[in-house]
Amino acid sequence: MLYLDYNATTPVDSRVADAMLPFLRDHFGNPSSNHALGRISRQAIDKARLQVGQFLGVQPDEIIFTSSGTEANNHAIIGAALANSERGKHIVTCNVEHPAVTEVCRYLETRGFTFTEVKVDSYGMVSVEDVAAALTSETTLVTIMLANNEVGTIQPIKEIANLVRPKGIIMHTDCAQAVGKIPVNLSDLNVDMISVASHKLYGPKGVGVLCIRDGIELPNLMHGAGHENGRRPGTENILEIVGLGEACRLADEDLGDELPRLKKLRNHLEKSLLEIFPSARVNGHPEKRLPNTLSISFHDLRSDEIVAAMPEVAISTGAACHGGGPVASRVLTNMGVPVEWALGTLRISLGRMTTLAEVDWGIEEIARAVNVVQKRTRI
Repeated sequence: MLYLDYNATTPVDSRVADAMLPFLRDHFGNPSSNHALGRISRQAIDKARLQVGQFLGVQPDEIIFTSSGTEANNHAIIGAALANSERGKHIVTCNVEHPAVTEVCRYLETRGFTFTEVKVDSYGMVSVEDVAAALTSETTLVTIMLANNEVGTIQPIKEIANLVRPKGIIMHTDCAQAVGKIPVNLSDLNVDMISVASHKLYGPKGVGVLCIRDGIELPNLMHGAGHENGRRPGTENILEIVGLGEACRLADEDLGDELPRLKKLRNHLEKSLLEIFPSARVNGHPEKRLPNTLSISFHDLRSDEIVAAMPEVAISTGAACHGGGPVASRVLTNMGVPVEWALGTLRISLGRMTTLAEVDWGIEEIARAVNVVQKRTRI
């Protein structure tokens, strides 16, 4: 199987698995216990917290370990909304967010809050001016993703944060797709909160991080004992927290070399496919885009049929199949991509394990599959 779907999930790095293994077999103590086994677990969590903090530019006590990036988004958005509801009940987001943000805002809407989705341009990018125009006297939170999961466009988060934070508005950004691919630092971005998903950066599934700037107070979404400095009750998932910490350490070491390597491979992939199919359309910002991500559309074709024609390749489509037929992705639709292009979109995402030989293999397979579907469509 040729794996070209790293934005969906990454394999667990073997070095991460090695770091986790002792906590699967031997170090099973409850980190809240005072005996030796408990202290080993507590020390492992403390180490992971330091590793995550160093990577993301936050202090250890600004980190909450969660079960996922989705939980981190829920805690950040619902928590900030509830904590500031007396000042206002309006949230600003954008119309290409992941459901882990959009659906949280819709939930809050049933609880008396309102939210505005700022529209993106044809590159999938938000305008700082449009965010400014969406703010009202009731706005208490702005939540906009750092990098889009489908087309890779990187949003002007620092500029937005510079706009809203002086107004007393909390700034949150979902960094699930960005972390490990581009530099992500809470202070450099000037945001209040960032959400991270371990399985997007070669760590295990089932663990994430919410980083909260010192001074930002959020109510708990769950209630129980005083774990995570009283912010998230429940015995810590030591095994996966250790894995996440090691994944962050490795990403911190590798990012300087990995970013240009992935960009070079992605550009080779894009150039080659456009040479074979000059009429194909690339989606996303040409420059301000994740280095590993290519969203490419083929006119009047269906991406599910293209994928079905290359069963040895793992790749994502830009359309979902429902009972009434294929439906273009919300992201592409809101970018203004015409449906006859959107339905034929492939998202190709590269990663740490991707080689030049694999990219060339992918080019051959994609070209063959597109030609097969084109011929079938003409008949």
